[in-house]
Amino acid sequence: MKFIRFKDQEHIVHSAIGQTFSEMYVVPFNNYVNFYYYLKENAKTAEMYIKENSLAPVSIEETALEIPIEADEVWASGVTYMKSREARNYEATNGKLDVLTFYDKVYDAERPEIFLKSTARRTQGPNKELLIRSDSNWQIPEPELGLVIGEGEEIIGYTLGNDMSCRDIEGENPLYLPQAKVWKKSCSIGPAILMPTGIENPYELSIMCTISREHEVVFQGSASVSQLKRKLEELVEFLIRDNDIVPGTVLLTGTCIVPDNDFTLAVGDVIEISSTPIGTLKNYVGSFQK
Repeated sequence: MKFIRFKDQEHIVHSAIGQTFSEMYVVPFNNYVNFYYYLKENAKTAEMYIKENSLAPVSIEETALEIPIEADEVWASGVTYMKSREARNYEATNGKLDVLTFYDKVYDAERPEIFLKSTARRTQGPNKELLIRSDSNWQIPEPELGLVIGEGEEIIGYTLGNDMSCRDIEGENPLYLPQAKVWKKSCSIGPAILMPTGIENPYELSIMCTISREHEVVFQGSASVSQLKRKLEELVEFLIRDNDIVPGTVLLTGTCIVPDNDFTLAVGDVIEISSTPIGTLKNYVGSFQK
């Protein structure tokens, strides 16, 4: 069962739950966190809620989807997959790969890399525009599993995220990480939140990324969350340690899908990040007006 937000023909935003976009049930909860804890406190499942309230199914056009949760903050984890470690080392050594770097150290360290990726006003939903920086020549999307964090350390849902990244800026100096990761419209999440009851083992999730340019596929890759070096709960624990995290915060868990080293995004590209039980997060690439 997944939770979505969508806009009707009068441009009013509603929430709905269901297994597929063609059979969703509108619910009077604009906030996923409130809906999740309503069910939990009343010992109900989403299926029970649908039945008890005699909800009728409706079909939702994917183009009408809105961001499923307006998270005050989106955080991200880095170097949590071997592929990410290799890509960061390539950037840091100018492709020489002849020395150990701090990325090797953090990959093997007890403490993971966690950084603030985005805020609500910088984060886009499905079918919205993402921007590429005007001062970078090597930019890529980073498809990631996102965790919706509830009270304490509880993981209350799963979504997809695009952690846009400037490989040249980060590779030039690790102290430039905030500029390589954070700018206007540099992050997207969606299209839905998969409720925990919707999947028995999140490590079985697969993620695919397709990038199209002028209707031609220029990159396609896939990976499994099972390739993650760390446990999801471990990442959450380090995020909330001595930190002020509100329910509804999203934590992106790192990427294992990296385009070839000669690839960079271009204006007009279409990025699609998908996982079968969650759906497809589709975004269009734009640029800052000079």
